[in-house]
Amino acid sequence: MEDKKQFYKDLAAGAKALLSGERDPIANASNFSALVFNGISGLNWAGFYFIKGDELLLGPFQGKPACVRLKKPRGVCWAAVLEAKTVTVADVHAFAGHIACDAASVSEIVVPVVKNGGVIGVFDADSPLPSRFEDETDKEGFENLVRIFENSTDLQGQRI
Repeated sequence: MEDKKQFYKDLAAGAKALLSGERDPIANASNFSALVFNGISGLNWAGFYFIKGDELLLGPFQGKPACVRLKKPRGVCWAAVLEAKTVTVADVHAFAGHIACDAASVSEIVVPVVKNGGVIGVFDADSPLPSRFEDETDKEGFENLVRIFENSTDLQGQRI
């Protein structure tokens, strides 16, 4: 377990260094997605969705083409927005209302992106492996990474 905690610590240091000196939301979301996608094994998609009205609109990501607009309130991403907390799903096929953008995805973690006290979007990571985001260390690691993105980026509470 300590190795996994150290892994997330090292990845967090890499995220801070990568985002240091740049505040643009598109540039930072793009590089952040690439860092997570290439830095964490077992992923087939990693990226952002941002709230736009009653939809989540696709933002920068890495992986296969994705669903562009997610209608409220369906799916794991909307669950994370509406609950304002991280949602981890071991088997997306067992999640009521799951939106299958990539049939190969089996497990998922979605972390809300918060600015000025409100959820403005989510960071979503998918895996073809069941229970890929298996424990509290994964959850805390992803949440810490997203906090680094939030603190390094000029989001100003706006919808991108």
